[in-house]
Amino acid sequence: MAPPLAVVGPAVAAPSFRTALPSRLRPRKLPSWRRAALPKDEDYYLIDAEESIGDGFSFSGGKYGEGPSKSDEWFAQGKMVNAYPVYGDKGKAKDPFFGLTMGSGSQPSDDVFRWFCVEAGSSSNPKVLLIHGLPSQAYSYRNVLPLLSDKYHAIAFDWLGFGFSDKPQPKYGFDYTLDEYTASLESLVNAVAPDKLSIVVQGYFAPVAVKYASEHQDKLNHLVLVNPPITDKHVSLPSPLASFSNFLLGEIFSQDPLRASDKVLTSCGPYMMKEEDAMVYRRAYLVSGSSGFALNAISKAMKKDLKAYIESMRSILGSDSWKTKTTVCWGMRDRWLSYDGVEEFFGGLNQKIVELPMAGHHVQEDRGEELGNIIKSILSR
Repeated sequence: MAPPLAVVGPAVAAPSFRTALPSRLRPRKLPSWRRAALPKDEDYYLIDAEESIGDGFSFSGGKYGEGPSKSDEWFAQGKMVNAYPVYGDKGKAKDPFFGLTMGSGSQPSDDVFRWFCVEAGSSSNPKVLLIHGLPSQAYSYRNVLPLLSDKYHAIAFDWLGFGFSDKPQPKYGFDYTLDEYTASLESLVNAVAPDKLSIVVQGYFAPVAVKYASEHQDKLNHLVLVNPPITDKHVSLPSPLASFSNFLLGEIFSQDPLRASDKVLTSCGPYMMKEEDAMVYRRAYLVSGSSGFALNAISKAMKKDLKAYIESMRSILGSDSWKTKTTVCWGMRDRWLSYDGVEEFFGGLNQKIVELPMAGHHVQEDRGEELGNIIKSILSR
C-alpha cells in the first residue's frame, strides 16, 4: 500500500470571509438552446459571447448564511503536505513598497514549504495528480475528484502562491520562476506519489509539468494535457494575465480580488459559476496581500520564460525519446489559446485529442463532470 500523504499538524483553520459584494451585472436571459444545458438555478451566472472577451466579468451578488462557507468546507477536506525546502535565510519578508514587515501569510515556512492537497479514493489505488493552471486553485477540480475516486487515488493541490498553500514574499525563500516550479513539483510528487502515477495538467503550467515528466518518464503511466499552450500563437500571455506583470500597475491589479479571480476566470471562457464558488477563488486575495504579490511575480516569470518553456515542451513531446502515453483535452471555447495549429501539432505526433465543445480555457471549472469522465476513460486504456 502506498504511504499516506505527509500531514503537517495541527492544521490551521481557514479564515472565513462572507462579506456580501454589490451586484455589477445581472445574468442575461439565454436563448432556449443554451438554457436547456444549464442547471435550473438562478444563482448561476454566465459570461458568454464576444461582449466580455478579454476584460469582462460579472457576478450576481453575495448570498451568505451563518453556516460555514464553501471555502471553509473545502479547506476541511484537505491537508497540508511538506515539500520543497525554503532556500536561504533572509529574515522577515518586507513589503516591497514601504519596507514594512509582512504578515504571517507572506512569511516563508521555517524549512520546508506547506502545500494544500485534497485527496479522493483509496491510497492503494493508482495515483492521479491533478494540476491546476494560472491563476486557479485545486478547488477547480472539485467536480473531477469524486468521479475518479472509485478506481484511482486522485490528488489535487494548490501551487505555491495560490489557494491555501504557502505564499512567501518573492525573494524570501521562493521567487516563483518556472525553474523553481519545476523543481518544487518534483519534490511534491516525491512526497505524495513516490511510486508510479498519472498526471493531468491544465493551462499555463503544462510546460512545467512536461519538463518534469521528461526527466521522470519511468514514473508516469499517462500524461493528460488540458488546453496547454503549444503553438507560436500561445507564447504571449493574454491581456488579463499580462496586466499583472506590468510595472507598478501590475502590483496594483494583482491586489484586486475581482480582477485577480473573477475577471481572469470569466474572460477566458463561457463560465457558469455560483457566487459561493467564486468566493472561494477570491478568498486568498481578500484575506492577505501575499496572493497578489505571488501572482505579480509568477506573471512576470511567465512573461519572461513562457516562450522558451513552450518551445522546450514542443521539442520534448516530438522527441523519439518521449514514450509516455499522452492525450490532449481541449475546451473549444477557449478565448485565450487559439485552437489553430493544435490539431496539426498533436495529430502529427499521433497523440489523441479529445474536444470539449462547450468548455473554455479552465475546462475543469467549466465542465468538471464531463472532463472527469473523459480522464477516467483515458486512464483505463
